[in-house]
Amino acid sequence: MAEILLTAVINKAVDIAGNLLFQEEMHLYSLKDDIDWLQREMRRMQAYIDDAKDKATEGDSRVKILIKDIQELAGDVEDLLDEFLPKIHQSNKCKGAICCCLKTACIPSHASFANEFAMEIKKIKKRVFDIDRARTTYNIVDTSNNNSDCIPLDRRRLFLYAGETEVIGLDDDFTVLQAKLLDQDLPYGVVSIVGMPGLGKTTLAKKLYRHVRDQFECSGLVYVSQQPRGREILLDIAKQVGVTEEERKDNLEDNLKSLLKTKRYVILLDDIWDVEIWDYLKLYLPECDSKIGSRIILTSRNSNIGRYVGGDTSLHVLQPLDSKNSFELFTTKIFHFDNNDWASASPNLVNIGRDIVGRCGGIPLAIVVTAGMLRARERTEHAWKRVSESMGHKIHDECAKVLALSYNDLPIASRPCFLYFGLYPEDHEIRAFDLKNMWIAEKLIVVNSGNRREAEDLADDVLYDLVSRNLIQVAKRTYDGRISSCRIHDLLHSLCVELGKESNFFHTEHSVSGDPYNVARLRRITFYSDNVMNDFFRSNPKPKKLRALFCFIEQPSIFSLMARLEFKLLQVLVVVVSDIFFRSDTIPNIFGNMSCLRYLRLDGLFIKMPNSVVKLKCLETLDVNYARIGNPLAHWESKQLRHLHYGLRIDNFGSFTNISQFCPNNKSSLPNNLQTLMWLPDRFFQPRLLHLLINLRKLGIQEVSDSTINILSVSSPVTIMLPNTLEVLKLSFLGQRKEQINLSCYQNVVKLHLRNLSMIPSNSVALPPNLVKLTLANLKIDSHLLAVIKKLPKLRILTMYICGYNEGKMDLSSDVNGDSFPQLEVLRFVFPDQLFEVTCTDDFSVPKLNKVLLEDVRSDIRLSERLARFKIPNVA
Repeated sequence: MAEILLTAVINKAVDIAGNLLFQEEMHLYSLKDDIDWLQREMRRMQAYIDDAKDKATEGDSRVKILIKDIQELAGDVEDLLDEFLPKIHQSNKCKGAICCCLKTACIPSHASFANEFAMEIKKIKKRVFDIDRARTTYNIVDTSNNNSDCIPLDRRRLFLYAGETEVIGLDDDFTVLQAKLLDQDLPYGVVSIVGMPGLGKTTLAKKLYRHVRDQFECSGLVYVSQQPRGREILLDIAKQVGVTEEERKDNLEDNLKSLLKTKRYVILLDDIWDVEIWDYLKLYLPECDSKIGSRIILTSRNSNIGRYVGGDTSLHVLQPLDSKNSFELFTTKIFHFDNNDWASASPNLVNIGRDIVGRCGGIPLAIVVTAGMLRARERTEHAWKRVSESMGHKIHDECAKVLALSYNDLPIASRPCFLYFGLYPEDHEIRAFDLKNMWIAEKLIVVNSGNRREAEDLADDVLYDLVSRNLIQVAKRTYDGRISSCRIHDLLHSLCVELGKESNFFHTEHSVSGDPYNVARLRRITFYSDNVMNDFFRSNPKPKKLRALFCFIEQPSIFSLMARLEFKLLQVLVVVVSDIFFRSDTIPNIFGNMSCLRYLRLDGLFIKMPNSVVKLKCLETLDVNYARIGNPLAHWESKQLRHLHYGLRIDNFGSFTNISQFCPNNKSSLPNNLQTLMWLPDRFFQPRLLHLLINLRKLGIQEVSDSTINILSVSSPVTIMLPNTLEVLKLSFLGQRKEQINLSCYQNVVKLHLRNLSMIPSNSVALPPNLVKLTLANLKIDSHLLAVIKKLPKLRILTMYICGYNEGKMDLSSDVNGDSFPQLEVLRFVFPDQLFEVTCTDDFSVPKLNKVLLEDVRSDIRLSERLARFKIPNVA
């Protein structure tokens, strides 16, 4: 896994080179050669590792040691860059100033810094030489001997041609796929079965293929694999569809194509990993959507492959089995060789079996492998309990091998991004916002230009690629279809933990304790227990190499430890506290000394943050809930600040009512990179300065005053326009408004959230005209406001949370003045108040509605017949 650390070093070197000013007359110029050398050497090592890792996997201990030496070297180079990066940035600040001080004492200080860095690079060069000397001296054969004439034995290839296997829990999938495959109007003639590894894609495809092949004139099934040989695949197809031996020897490709043009064929292409092999094969496979009605069935872990070959309509995404089918599959495999069943087993053994199946997460591969492992053991409670306990620490080798194929197929630069999921607890819903900003904060994603916006786009691409490879599952999407949050399956989470430990990319609280080597080189760690965390830091008060610290704990005890901890290189800090009513001491002022910290998330805390937090010069993201900042008038020293997010929470127990939070109130302190400024109290900033935030995309204001509304409203003589970049606006009020709310001038705002308006003066609301999503919370709605909302031409999602409706009966029908909700797709009511009926009396209003949600409804709400058709069942 040395390639992960090498990637980090390359990224940081690229980032430094992209942002550092090099001039020949400056003593800093010597840094350019050193940085360029580091980039070149690390890229060569990366390519070298890519070749050598197969030998290490085969068990060559000498190659393993060599790779470990490279891994340690890469780690030390990363430490060097992180340690010197602040000094480099400090030097780079002097763009103009250096030129003015070249004849002053400025030169010696920069020369000293450059010389110090050069000396460290010399040490690195010596270690590179020593590694190469060891390789040649001890004759380490470190690259695989690839023989193009040798086809390695692949168990998946054998499985494809084996006899029928049982398909349990996939009957509905089979029925749908069979109907689609035999549909005469199937676009492109392709059915694509996709999903994460281990779901039974090949098993299902085999059953489908063997069930329908008699309805075609010829058929063939082939295994494609990660290292496909195009001509070998064509030869295999040719043998099965009836191309003679002589024709196969003489112009195979043309003879195969000529035969298939005259036949109605079905071909199963199992386990396709990239589009290049399809681009080759399709040259010799006649168009499947011809009148002849030929068909292609393919399986892939990557949804984009299926989409590329057969379009979106071809995709059939397999899902994990439910608990019933999981246990049925387990039972079938457990009693495979005998006629026994659970009738002769003790109830405790059955319960242990169900627990084991639950740990498999609905993945057929894991269930089958685990059942096979249990068949080799005594059918006793003691034996099965040991298996159950071991499953929590390490996934079985056979499953790991299959899952690791998907990991190894990732681009090298994406691998650390995938491993980052292992830092979260199992089954945790992870915000895409967090992931992308943490990746960027740690320089796992960089762009040559140093353009942050481009880095964010690249982070989006990485996340979508992980989803398309079915390594990550989308949990929620935003109003415009982007990924809002995601999850990772427990088996893949276990893979991340194992690979993270192996590569020293990160450790969990279970894998690092008691290992001095791991502790000394610890880069990232995640804790789930207060006691384990406290014991660890008491024993290791100076984790000097730590880059990321994740704490999912009950009480914020980490802050009482901080006064004596040294987090010199810490870049990401996440503290999520489950006991939100626990009161902690004030965070120590030493918090502001973490000079490398770029991402800070504090969730579930009711604490007072020190003023020193504003001294975090590298901070890019601050995301806090239930937190106080001591001095709201302090000025942020970070010019990199992009996201400031403070939580807006309702406290039913009155434990907090006055959260003092920060917003800069003079032009000189405004960070121009700011994109998110969410839920800051009205009294701590001046709206007239908002237009200066030229990159602002999300704005949230709480306790909005009449004066602020007056300033923001277009009809006001003192209107201050928000920046054109603004897309999301959230306003939380304190009660009845006297001023008109006219937001119609904000053409680019597509998402609006209005909260806590007890009464709105009639005919006094005008909304942004291009809204796509509107959320109303704790608000009294009347017919005037409803009429305004009806006419929004692009509104697709309308949510009303704890909203009352004056008339009791809400009519969505058109009035005499025109259309009603022309684009609305989703209508959602949560805790509705004094709403008894929702109706639509005509057939042309709300023409695109497809979902009505009633959540936490205390009394029945009648829906008219047309609306009732779109009601989604919901558990209150």
